[in-house]
Amino acid sequence: MSLQHLKPFNYLPAECEQMRQVCDACGGLRLRIERIYYDSLEETVKSLLQSLGKVNRLYLTAVEEKLLGLIEREYGVTD
Repeated sequence: MSLQHLKPFNYLPAECEQMRQVCDACGGLRLRIERIYYDSLEETVKSLLQSLGKVNRLYLTAVEEKLLGLIEREYGVTD
């Protein structure tokens, strides 16, 4: 398929910004999880990270955020 066959969506600037925020939110969570996840983690920690990675929304709940933050601190992964 070449560019001439692509259909423009003509999004409004506000819609483009909203889509950017959605992509940033998903990518940010994925990056946080990837920085922690490695094979030698405890099985429960791996399972929790896998579950958080499958959350089907653009944000973490307060409890989910606290759990992820705790794991990041425990394993020395901070911004």
